[in-house]
Amino acid sequence: MADNEESDGGGDSSITDQQLDDFDTNRGDSSASEISSATKEIQRSEPNDPANDPLFIREGDEDGSSTPIWADRDLLSIGTVPGPDRIVGRDTEIKSVAGEIRHLVHESQPNHVVIYGETGTGKSLVSRHVSDRLVDTATARNVPAASIYVECKKNNTETRVARTIARALSDKSGSGIEIPRVGLGSAEYYDYAYDIIDEYYDGLIVILDEIDMVDDAEGLLHELSRAREAGHTDAYIGIIAISNDIDFGQKLNARVQSSMRTTDFIFEPYQSDQIEQILEYRRDAFQDGVVQDGVITETADRSADEHGDARKAVDVLRIAGDIADDNDAEVVSADHVDKAVKRAEINRVKETIESTSPQSKLVLYTLGRLTGSNNRRFRTSGIYSQYETTCGDVGADPLSYDRVSQILSTLALMGISESHQIGGGHKQGVYLEHQLIKDKDVVMKAVVESDERLSELHNGTYEI
Repeated sequence: MADNEESDGGGDSSITDQQLDDFDTNRGDSSASEISSATKEIQRSEPNDPANDPLFIREGDEDGSSTPIWADRDLLSIGTVPGPDRIVGRDTEIKSVAGEIRHLVHESQPNHVVIYGETGTGKSLVSRHVSDRLVDTATARNVPAASIYVECKKNNTETRVARTIARALSDKSGSGIEIPRVGLGSAEYYDYAYDIIDEYYDGLIVILDEIDMVDDAEGLLHELSRAREAGHTDAYIGIIAISNDIDFGQKLNARVQSSMRTTDFIFEPYQSDQIEQILEYRRDAFQDGVVQDGVITETADRSADEHGDARKAVDVLRIAGDIADDNDAEVVSADHVDKAVKRAEINRVKETIESTSPQSKLVLYTLGRLTGSNNRRFRTSGIYSQYETTCGDVGADPLSYDRVSQILSTLALMGISESHQIGGGHKQGVYLEHQLIKDKDVVMKAVVESDERLSELHNGTYEI
């Protein structure tokens, strides 16, 4: 590089010649790791080094390993599968599920399992934990096996599930087979999967999380449960299907019920002491001493009272830590938990409405705007009148009265609002009244953050 040339990062961010000379003087006696460390130290000393952009890196956490609040934030991530010493209150369920699929380690057909329960009751956690241990045991006994986890909410058709299975098998086996993301049907993806299975494995466990979200769940289950019998593969395939719908199994047709012959389990919600222990096992996500006394107990108690959902409890604790960290607090306090509970509820409402139409958001916003502290009900006609005003505020064309009435019914089905049929008295007929069942401020902040037009109307945010 010529003396007057700049590096790709710009002259201000480059290491000076003098720094490099000083660095080279002592280089001969340094190890490769020491050289790498010294190079990074020189880079960090530069005032305009992007590695220390103050927009993202705060004073004191330049090494990137931790912050004054966090030691290992990933321990509170939803996707993290904890080790066996961190799984709480599910010993019986672990043994029961293992008992149904254990036959695979003896090169025999495992039983198919359906696990029911509300969200956050450990269904996915137990399934993945047991399956991973099964694969380890089978492999150690010279029975090549694999487990595949499919999130059916995102892969909600048989073709998408088949594609996910095939691509995951290709990655796990190291087959090097390039499987197209698009352009194939379920049959072609199954063929890819069966070819890989027969080449590399004697057994496979497929975990289908939220199986009830798949459009053709019956076709999927029938295909996988009969794969060996139909001659598609010589391997044994076991299915662990997970559903929040307790009636899912009863809705399957007789053909699928016959081929599956499942063993069913129901996971009950966690109790307060179990949630507290789950959170305690993740305390080391924080720096020593930053979580104030009573914070974990309060988080557990509130979670048990409201839903018994361990996943939501972990999420609240993570958000509380983030709030404390964002505000440069020295500790995580009960006040941070209060704010985290509200933030978590806002996030859940946003997830619920993210797939709704822009007009549905305007209708929901209108209902929230009408709702006062007494949270009284509103007739469809009153909501529609205010909805037209909302459309004018954001420059949208209003839908018909009947279409708005349908949207209100849909919002009720989503659990955000509820509708009541009211008798209008003598010669007044029957009409519907609607009201929010979620906190007004939570709904308003969620819908404003979900719609750019509404966000602009509130200058970027809705303050609670």
